[in-house]
Amino acid sequence: MKKGFTLIELIIVIAVISILIGIALPRFRGMQDAGYIAQAKGELRTLQTAVESYYIHNNETLPATYADLEGDTPNIIGTTAPTDPFNSGSDYGAAINGDYYVIYSVGPAGNGSCAISATGVVTETNNPIYVTNGTPRDSSP
Repeated sequence: MKKGFTLIELIIVIAVISILIGIALPRFRGMQDAGYIAQAKGELRTLQTAVESYYIHNNETLPATYADLEGDTPNIIGTTAPTDPFNSGSDYGAAINGDYYVIYSVGPAGNGSCAISATGVVTETNNPIYVTNGTPRDSSP
């Protein structure tokens, strides 16, 4: 009698492995998104601290762009601002109007955005992750 595997045994093993991979991949993607969300929230808090520090140290004016924050004293974000993990290495989005600001990540959907009114009310679309000194419409982030 020959020793070895039959074709049916090999097909069953391949099917079982395929099923296990099919179960594992969505869970891995969920863990990756959770990690990106945590990274975005942490970096947004750092950017918020940098904006508020800039405001205090520059005669109560908000920065116009991230370039104003890079290398500013005190140096909070270093020489380059962090990038949005959900947006292929692009900068986080920002809306600043004289008194109020909102800094946001596009979020897991990849197309979130925010705007802020003259009264400081945040308007969001497609569930971005954000920080603001205005009034969020809901309990985000």
